[in-house]
Amino acid sequence: MTEKIQRIIRDSKAARWTALIFVSLTMFAGYYLADAMAPLQGMLEKELGWHANDYGFFTSAYGWFNVFLFFLIIGGIILDKMGVRFTGLMSAIIMVVGTAIKYWAISTHSLDGMFIMGWHAQVMIAAIGYAIFGVGVEVAGITVSKVIVKWFKGHEMALAMGLQLAVARLGTALALSTSLPIAMASGHVSTPILLCLIMLCIGLLSYFVYTFRDKKLDASIKAYNIDQDVAAEEEFKIRDILTILKNKGWWYIALLCVLFYSAVFPFLKYATSLMVDKFGVDPYWAGLLPGLLPFGNIFFTPVFGSIYDRKGKGATIMIIGAVILILVHALFAIPFLNHWFAAFLLIFALGVGFSLVPSAMWPSVPKIIPEHQLGTAYSLIFWVQNWGLMGVPLLIGWVLNKYCFIGYFTVLGFTNTADKVQAVSVVSLDQKVYNISEAGNINRKDSTFQISEIQKDASGKITTFITKSGDTINSNFISEEDIKTAVSDKQVKIPIYSYQLIDKTNDKTKSISVDHFLDNKGNRIERYGDMTSKYNYTLPMLIFMSFGILALLFAFLLKVEDRKKGYGLEKPNIVK
Repeated sequence: MTEKIQRIIRDSKAARWTALIFVSLTMFAGYYLADAMAPLQGMLEKELGWHANDYGFFTSAYGWFNVFLFFLIIGGIILDKMGVRFTGLMSAIIMVVGTAIKYWAISTHSLDGMFIMGWHAQVMIAAIGYAIFGVGVEVAGITVSKVIVKWFKGHEMALAMGLQLAVARLGTALALSTSLPIAMASGHVSTPILLCLIMLCIGLLSYFVYTFRDKKLDASIKAYNIDQDVAAEEEFKIRDILTILKNKGWWYIALLCVLFYSAVFPFLKYATSLMVDKFGVDPYWAGLLPGLLPFGNIFFTPVFGSIYDRKGKGATIMIIGAVILILVHALFAIPFLNHWFAAFLLIFALGVGFSLVPSAMWPSVPKIIPEHQLGTAYSLIFWVQNWGLMGVPLLIGWVLNKYCFIGYFTVLGFTNTADKVQAVSVVSLDQKVYNISEAGNINRKDSTFQISEIQKDASGKITTFITKSGDTINSNFISEEDIKTAVSDKQVKIPIYSYQLIDKTNDKTKSISVDHFLDNKGNRIERYGDMTSKYNYTLPMLIFMSFGILALLFAFLLKVEDRKKGYGLEKPNIVK
């Protein structure tokens, strides 16, 4: 019998690790897209007129279909019935389709001025595309988890899951650190989404190649009758869902999962804005600090997974991770802790905590749930998790808008020698002055004018553009790059701002066209760039901290349940 076991393809290190590489590439592409919009919140406000509620609504769409239409649970059942090859290819195709819809919505102007169910059509269509993508990437996640269990059973399962998570988190890290520079370099907020679409097509091809290796594994298992993996996929019954839901250990892992991830992934969605508003990081580089979190995850998750494989202590590892999560968010909530180096240290610590829990949590599920129910068990956990991934960004967006709004700040504006100024008042075209912090949102829509004449001062500097319609445009209101473009293309693009004001007398929103802004000393901002919102993030950080406290509670309960039932969560994974 020993000879036969050695002939199984998964007992070859090269074979099982090669299989892992193929499926990890698919998840890398998926995770890049999942977080590519996080650093673009400010750019979405400036270019497309989105505000915090729009962004929160869009981000929450990730879980719509998974949660309300049960697509994730259905995907888990399909996985247990049809196997990893069919389900993996299906989920990869769904990711490509959803991303294509999202890219079209962000890049097109055909939706301008249209509304769907009270939301801007662009926001709604982009959200629908993101929701479709969410189905694909979540089903792909549970499929890859089952792929790893299938290939690494009795071997380095936690290390393999840790490395797969590390590769996926590399996608997150690159998204957070590169999507804004890519968008700014191209001049289009949609460019990073196009890059994601290309990457997902490559990920689809990578999984297609993997399916041939999976066929060989099934053939070798069947030929030598070593275990019943293939047969087990056909033995799943719908009533097994009830069996899973009756398992206390499963519930503790599911609740730990949703609470822990709700304190991390939604945090990443707002982390770039946090770096700018609290820690004063330049918007261009602000995504780099949150990008360090996945890099810590990349390094530490395989390390902690290897410890779990060889030494055990899975439940203990989860408890330590939850404690770190609580401490980090508590420190983020302290108002005077606002130096960028403090943010660097806290992000690094969060990366360690974020590595501890997943490195032990996901490999623990096969110890609690039989393998033929594993796809459905993972999908149910992901379904519970999606409630958090859907609801928490919406909650944070609402809290920021309702309780944490400070005002609007100019990014490029200056008065006299000040590089950055706070815009506290807005002056309408009829010269009425409004308090900018009362309510509402700054909307920008660029307008293009054909040039008939260019006027310069004595030094040769361009001062004025005369349009064909006779309008005079001061060059102070135009960026250096746009001035160069105007000279070569004979047309000039200028920002036209409007300000939504809540009329306190009848509680209705009205829009006024903006003539100019005033700084906090009442001086006119003679040249201003894009307006961006600023928020106080203390309350959101306390909300994230509370999720960590609850996660710690369920980690303790899981350890107690392990002692009662003898799941072996504290024992090593490698069978000697």
